[in-house]
Amino acid sequence: MAGDTPSRKRRLRLPGRPKTYKGGPGPAEGAHEASEAERAAPLPSPGAPDDGRGPSASPEAVAEAPEPGTAPLPAERDTRTPGAPAAVARDGRPDAEAGRPADPARTRLDRLRTEATRIGAVRRGVTESVRHGVKRGGESAKAGIGLLADRLIDLAPRIPVRDLATLRRQFPGLGPEEIADKLVAGAANASSTVGAGVGAAAMLPVPPAMPAELAAEITGVAAVELKLIAELHEVYGLRPLGRLTQRSVAYLTAWAEERGIDPTKPTTVNAALGGQLKRELRQQIMKRMVRNLPNLAPFMVGAAVGAVMNRRDTKKLAAHVRKDLRARQVRWEDLPELPALDQPENPKELGF
Repeated sequence: MAGDTPSRKRRLRLPGRPKTYKGGPGPAEGAHEASEAERAAPLPSPGAPDDGRGPSASPEAVAEAPEPGTAPLPAERDTRTPGAPAAVARDGRPDAEAGRPADPARTRLDRLRTEATRIGAVRRGVTESVRHGVKRGGESAKAGIGLLADRLIDLAPRIPVRDLATLRRQFPGLGPEEIADKLVAGAANASSTVGAGVGAAAMLPVPPAMPAELAAEITGVAAVELKLIAELHEVYGLRPLGRLTQRSVAYLTAWAEERGIDPTKPTTVNAALGGQLKRELRQQIMKRMVRNLPNLAPFMVGAAVGAVMNRRDTKKLAAHVRKDLRARQVRWEDLPELPALDQPENPKELGF
């Protein structure tokens, strides 16, 4: 505005005084606030002459004052809350880095570390859950196999076995090898039928029923093969000594180990049922379960696979047993007169 005093010659006011402007409460048009250098300049003394150029600023104030329109640097800002105490390090000394602005790289690194810690915690939790589930599943499977082994031990004495006199009457004119061939063929057909039946039942697979189907198949095939092993011992003249329970334990041992029995090394019932026989039975059952898993294939595929695999396994077991029995075979003419075998009370419940 014409006639007005230039801003550089205007007398500065103290910071505490209220600001007044000519012509109204606001600043005049074209006026601007004094810079930091002008505010820091010393006031003129009352008797000093005024040359019209206004007060001069000190070099220190000019050097320290920022340029108009520029913001202070981040390092010059005080990020602490007014009135808050200064940060102190762990050793009791003031923390020089507490008042400094956060470094973007360090902030990002801290965020990545936090995320990595969370991911690691989630991963450990999932791993522990899977491990716990596998452990519980293994314990359940072990308990199921143990129950199936006990079931076979209870089942063995109830399987009807034909003695040598009965077999010679049913197959007249045949020798030991011919009768053994007939017995193996019949047992292979029976185990094949069991496999086909279980495979047909699993035509539409139901996961909760699969363990029961495997257990039923193993139990049925084991009953057929135990009967075959007992009758092969009769044909080759190597009947185990003892009563029905002792002979059943011997047949279970032969089935679990897939070999013939040596009558010169009898095994007591208590020793056989104590630990070794159960351990061998569990191993044999587990092996059969793994081999019978394809029998549960859907759409009648498992029926065909089960029939073929059971037939093959039964013939393989019979070959191993017959090989051991031939080495210790006793001719029929040299056999003493043997008493008739004890028969179970209710063989019809097992389908024999």
